Formats: sequence, C-alpha cells, structure tokens
Amino acid sequence: MTGREDTWAAVDAYLVEAFSLEDDVLVATRQACDAAGLPAIGVTAPQGRFLQILARMLRAKSILEIGTLGGYSAIWLGRALGPGGRLVSLEINPAHAAVARANLARAGLDAGCEVLVGPAIEQLPLLEGRPPAPFDFVFIDADKPSIPAYFEWALRLTRRGSLIVVDNVIRKGAVADPGNPDPAVLGVRRLNELMARDPRVSATAIQTVGLKGHDGFALALVVAGD
Repeated sequence: MTGREDTWAAVDAYLVEAFSLEDDVLVATRQACDAAGLPAIGVTAPQGRFLQILARMLRAKSILEIGTLGGYSAIWLGRALGPGGRLVSLEINPAHAAVARANLARAGLDAGCEVLVGPAIEQLPLLEGRPPAPFDFVFIDADKPSIPAYFEWALRLTRRGSLIVVDNVIRKGAVADPGNPDPAVLGVRRLNELMARDPRVSATAIQTVGLKGHDGFALALVVAGD
C-alpha cells in the first residue's frame, strides 16, 4: 500500500470501532471467507452499513443481490428486511455459495435469504413474474463486463421507487479514461451511458476510498414504471 492507502485503511478501521459496525457474526463471516480462500473483494463494514441504511430508508421488503461471494453483504442487507422480508442472492460459484449459505445460517437469516447458484444472466429471467419480485432494492456486485445487462434486468425486476446500487464503478479512476481497454472499465462506462439516458431512473455515482482502495457506487432510483 502507499501512504495514502494506509491512511484510507486506518480511517476504515477507526470507523468500524467508532460506530461498532461489526458484531461476532460479521467477524466470523469474514474469517470463514478467508479460511475458504475467497477473494477479499467484498464490501467493507462501513459500506455494508451504508447499504443497510439505504435499504431501511426504503423499508425494503424484497432485496435482490447479484454477486453473493461469501454472504457478508447479504447479512447486512438481510438484517435490513422487516418481518416476512425476502432476499434473493445470485452466485455463479457453487463453493462460494456454500460458504455464503453457512454464514447466513450462522446469522439466523437462512429462512429469509435464498442463494441461487448459476450464471446471473440465466437466473435473472427466472425471477421475473414471481415473488418476491418486484424488488424494492437491488445490489449489483458481480462481473463488471456484464453489469449493463444486469442493470437492464434490474429495471425489469423493480418498480417505481425501487433503488438499484452498483459497486466498484470507479475502478481506481480508470472509468474517466475513454481509451482504457479493460473490459471491466468498458462495462462500467456502458452502464453509466445507460443510466444517464434512461428516463426510468434518476442516477449518479460517487467515489469512495477506504480499505479496498479508490472506487465507488452508482445509485439509480427508479422513477417511472408500474
């Protein structure tokens, strides 16, 4: 890490302690992910609380997550649901899904949180027209070249007043370079083009820094539709 990145990480550590962001379940979830060899690419605790607050503000009763990894963000979001609420999380890797299911069970959320295994682009059409869709909140944290397609499906699976949040949309600033050939950057730029011109959403993106470096979230509020 650079000195600046060390500072970002130190601030994250301070925030976790200052706001008591992690309990034993969340710590055990991180440890289980590390022990299983999952990549350290999930949200941080401050980001998890941010997502949870957004879902609570919406009084979300149905949440869709695209990209489960080990279930850390799913626990944050699952805890935002009210009684009878449902979370559906999509994960392409069966081993990652198994870790996530165990972590959700430890958190006491397995009854209301379902992890579906398979490519998201194949799973998403299966959700259309059946409960718990339409979803009040969608969190997209999966392969970036595919996020334009995930966003289009998120619009089909939500309603007016729903919120769509996409992670990792700044790419250490690379998103600002129109000549960058990275497929992940191209996917994010395409997503931004879609959000900017689609009259069904009011959207923006924000930069973040922290333990995971320089990145950010896109947020799209669905303002038109059923």
